[in-house]
Amino acid sequence: MDKPLKTPPPYPIASVDHALRAATILQMEGGATVSQIAERLGVARSTAHRVLAMLVYRDFAVQDEDRVYRAGPVLELAAHSQSLVSRLRAAALPHLHRVVDLLDETTNLIVRTGETARFIASVECRQALRVGSREGMVFPAHRTTAGLLLLADLSDEDLDGVYAPERYRDRPADRPDLSRLRTELKRLRRNGFAVNRERSERGLVAVGVPVRDRDGTALAGLSVSMPSVRYDPHRLQALVTTLNATAHALERDLAEQH
Repeated sequence: MDKPLKTPPPYPIASVDHALRAATILQMEGGATVSQIAERLGVARSTAHRVLAMLVYRDFAVQDEDRVYRAGPVLELAAHSQSLVSRLRAAALPHLHRVVDLLDETTNLIVRTGETARFIASVECRQALRVGSREGMVFPAHRTTAGLLLLADLSDEDLDGVYAPERYRDRPADRPDLSRLRTELKRLRRNGFAVNRERSERGLVAVGVPVRDRDGTALAGLSVSMPSVRYDPHRLQALVTTLNATAHALERDLAEQH
């Protein structure tokens, strides 16, 4: 088994986490108000205001005349029009909440960019022992449930391009074994779902399915994450059935937007 990539720090600093998450929201979605940031972070408006003020001071954010905060010059400026990521997230959130209501496990939406997978939406469950929000976090695609599903949608030629040796000249240990990866992706294509047992984080199991556009291309991955002590392999088919039904409902909503 691959060594898990990310482990939460033993002494997390909430203020730093809030600032990083707020900056990620501005970068991915183009803009937000103090109230919207407060709601997303689960903090008071006064706390959100202080976080945003510091981001502005350090040029990670700017404030428009309409009092909307946007990504600043330090970050890659997000498009002012509604991006694909933003539309995906907005369409997916009601569906993620329904999955949490049904399964009472944290649910996520993930997209792939090159060799990385990014969590663009995450809804936590209500259980005391739960997987926390991964929204805004980035992992190597081959280590995540949804990332593997999105890699499985690539042709062999495209996969070779993503993992071209020259891209890993300075970090050869990060490049996956392509022979093993192709074998795994072939199995995922056949199954239509993926299971991640502590591959990206210790003590975490995730199950995921793809979300496709009208021509069948995988746009994102939909996953449910839970502590490994609560995962029951006998529930796998039920989890996949629920996720597939949710993915199809989201696909219909996205199709109606066009």
